[in-house]
Amino acid sequence: MKQNFAETLSFDDAALASQLFGPLNAHVELIADASGSELQTRGATLVVHEADASRRSLVMNLFAQGYGLLQTGRSLRGEDLLQGYEALLRDPQAQLERMFRDASVIVSPRKTILARNTPQRVYMELLRSHEMVFATGPAGTGKTYLAVAMAIAMLAAKRVKKIVLTRPAVEAGERLGFLPGDMEEKVNPYLRPLYDALGDMLGPQGLLQKQEAGMIEVAPLAFMRGRTLNDAFLILDEAQNTTREQMKMFLTRLGFGSRAVITGDVTQIDLPPAGRLQPWEGAPEGETRSGLVHALEVLRGVRGVAFHQFHSSDVVRHPLVGRIVDAYDRHEKN
Repeated sequence: MKQNFAETLSFDDAALASQLFGPLNAHVELIADASGSELQTRGATLVVHEADASRRSLVMNLFAQGYGLLQTGRSLRGEDLLQGYEALLRDPQAQLERMFRDASVIVSPRKTILARNTPQRVYMELLRSHEMVFATGPAGTGKTYLAVAMAIAMLAAKRVKKIVLTRPAVEAGERLGFLPGDMEEKVNPYLRPLYDALGDMLGPQGLLQKQEAGMIEVAPLAFMRGRTLNDAFLILDEAQNTTREQMKMFLTRLGFGSRAVITGDVTQIDLPPAGRLQPWEGAPEGETRSGLVHALEVLRGVRGVAFHQFHSSDVVRHPLVGRIVDAYDRHEKN
């Protein structure tokens, strides 16, 4: 029984131990759920009940390293501990401090964005090392969020002078002309996800200040025509809904000292049809018209351009969401 195989880990600083365990022991419960071990806290002490010696050692190592990270002044969230647990499963000798340092982006003194899995860490390396990166894959893999984080970090480090975020305003069910308000109010619903990412990292006031200073611009893709942007970090989101002409227009906006990230999901193309394909013409018309699909073919092998493909297995979910999805899958199979 697990109760017969218990080890205790005691911490010197009760306040740091409380941060490590999480509010109402939320972090401890997260790791207990992931590992299948029984974890109990008593003040600044953690008791690990686990019959498997290697698993018990892994959990002890995780919390010991987590406490060490807190001692260096780093904040620690439950998802960080969960990622550390997965890293130690892959490599029991993993050093979490080094992993978090290499996979993190500091977007403000109080906020650090951390890659949550290996594909995200590879993606962040490409963002650091290439002038143009194409990232494709399903929603929830961090394509746009990590690109925004890298853009803010480079802006803070003065490696770029401006961030420009854009996406095509593809109509889905209702036309822009029938939406109330002026042009800015009409396109804001399409740009909301970009504002959400910026607001999460900078806070509403910080975002407003940088917008007023001209350091951050969020605009529909149509507003990019005719511009050349130097020393800027450009992000094109939902790129699967660009036409070939729009994609070429965006890619040629890149000026000296600038970087560009193009994100999209080629399985979610919402381009309106311009005509009807004949049965012998093959692929769906949205796919044949998509500027992203076309660019992925044309730009392969071009020096300075990198490509990264996320998969459904790379989607970062709250553990409860993962269990809900699994439950639905089991129900559908039955």
